[in-house]
Amino acid sequence: MNSLIGADWAAWSVIAPLAGAVLAALWPRSGPLLGMVVSVFAVLVSAGAALGVWHDGPARAGLGGWEVPLGIALHLDGLSALMLLMTAVVGFAVSVYALAYIRPGSGRDKFWPLWLWLWASMNGLYLSGDAFNLYVALELLGLAAVAMVALAGGAAALTAAMRYLLVSLLGSLAYLMGVALLYASHGVLDLALLGQVMGDEPATRLAAALMTAGLLMKTALFPLHVWLAPAHGSAPAPVSAVLSALVVKASFYLILRLWLDVFPQPEGSAFALLMGALGAAALLWGSLLALRAQRLKRVVAYSTVAQLGYLLLAFPLMLAVPAAWHAVVFFALAHACAKAAVFMAAGSLQRSAGHDRLAGLGGVMRREPMTLFALGIAGASLVGLPLTGGFIAKWLLVEAAIQGQAWGWALLVLVGGLLSGAYVFRVLGHGFIRDLAVTQHHPVPALMSWSVLALALVSVALGFAGAPALELLTRHGGEGS
Repeated sequence: MNSLIGADWAAWSVIAPLAGAVLAALWPRSGPLLGMVVSVFAVLVSAGAALGVWHDGPARAGLGGWEVPLGIALHLDGLSALMLLMTAVVGFAVSVYALAYIRPGSGRDKFWPLWLWLWASMNGLYLSGDAFNLYVALELLGLAAVAMVALAGGAAALTAAMRYLLVSLLGSLAYLMGVALLYASHGVLDLALLGQVMGDEPATRLAAALMTAGLLMKTALFPLHVWLAPAHGSAPAPVSAVLSALVVKASFYLILRLWLDVFPQPEGSAFALLMGALGAAALLWGSLLALRAQRLKRVVAYSTVAQLGYLLLAFPLMLAVPAAWHAVVFFALAHACAKAAVFMAAGSLQRSAGHDRLAGLGGVMRREPMTLFALGIAGASLVGLPLTGGFIAKWLLVEAAIQGQAWGWALLVLVGGLLSGAYVFRVLGHGFIRDLAVTQHHPVPALMSWSVLALALVSVALGFAGAPALELLTRHGGEGS
């Protein structure tokens, strides 16, 4: 293991939140303290992992000293290190926000164990190099996310959680069936070994189709998005931020990892064009729903459906520009920071006004200028305005499309930016309507306001950090780099 931090040390990004979850369940009153300690530790370890990959390249180790094929491999490269760092930064901001948002007696005792458990599951998924171990992490991630959706209580939250659970289980079952087919055909589950021995036989194609379809369900990509808006709209604001910014990215990360490192590239362009068409449909349909929604959290949830469509553009763009997936990963980073900030700002406004109806939020927005400012900054990144991470991400997508002479995909990115501008400015416009009637206003705690603003500023800082992030992605351990 020649990495500065190595896959062995990066495993602490799984062990620490897992231990924190157990301790928070045993001593509920210590949950907030444990959550913050784990958050700080996760940022440090993730930054160290990224630096290790930057200096020494990818690292690989067998869990518990058992080497492949007997043991489970932990794999750390530029892609997984960047996902760990993204999760740590967003997770830290969400944890700080939750300190003030989650009140005693309102699910605080349950939030922290579930949140740390979910965090451990995501990090385990990013580091695992074994197809079955990935299934275990994916299942734990889904169960924790479903439980967090139900934290709000009430019929709407429980109904949304049950719908999410059914879709999650169906997606997991499809993925597991694909894993079983791969093991029956090749006798190994290690991703690196599978990538070496896998051919283009019918069993492999069926396994790839099952695993991809199952992961698309969990990612809520069109037309498998029916669970997302009810789940994100009903959940508490910190949970909505985590689901939209991180959880759906984890399953997409796995899709990308499998097609980069494991599955043979399909002959012809039919598969890539199908994925691109689904992405285009998601972008257009999600934007339309966001434009029609009358509640703030529903607008933000449907915008997630739309923005996730950009992720699928990796497949048609890679036909002409193999490294186009770098732009998609950077888009995922920029979207995670901006979308978490937007959901947290929406939760602050909802807490302050007692509702999230757009028609009645204007007065509260004016009385909470810091929250409105943070919402505007994060929204600018979602739109892709200059000096934001979203602008760099969409510029890279357009550049890849032009380089590959895929003019239609370049036009789609630009149209998506216009549509996102329409629903973002529709929300922000309520803060400038000169209607001073405010039926209810509770001041937003400073901790919530500052954490939202800090994360929104991170989405701007990404506009100046594109080069290091893209350079880190070149330290990829598979064939797709």
